[in-house]
Amino acid sequence: QVQLVESGGGLVQAGGSLRLSCTTSGRTLSGYTLGWFRQAPGKERDFVGAVRWSDGSTYYASSVKDRFTVSRDGAKNTGYLQMNSLKPEDTAVYSCAAVWGLGLFNSNKDYDYWGQGTQVTVSS
Repeated sequence: QVQLVESGGGLVQAGGSLRLSCTTSGRTLSGYTLGWFRQAPGKERDFVGAVRWSDGSTYYASSVKDRFTVSRDGAKNTGYLQMNSLKPEDTAVYSCAAVWGLGLFNSNKDYDYWGQGTQVTVSS
């Protein structure tokens, strides 16, 4: 079993930055992929980006590429989502999730373990 807990959400002005953390426990994530998703009110949960824990390679949704960066610190068992140049349309609940494997996982149906989510609100 993998437990995930997000932190770092909050209120930020447009153009600002936030860094979300995803603290993991239960087992090492070697061999897993850690993904980030977001869900705005009344909308479906969308893929943001993911990192393969073993080698740190990443991939992103086109809507956030060049603004958001996913990373992980194996020693701290923590994943990160660095969000820069935030826009009001980035407002959502952000969640991290984990799945065993090193493929391309960009659907919420791919993931087995989920955190509870953290609210990010970007004001204009």
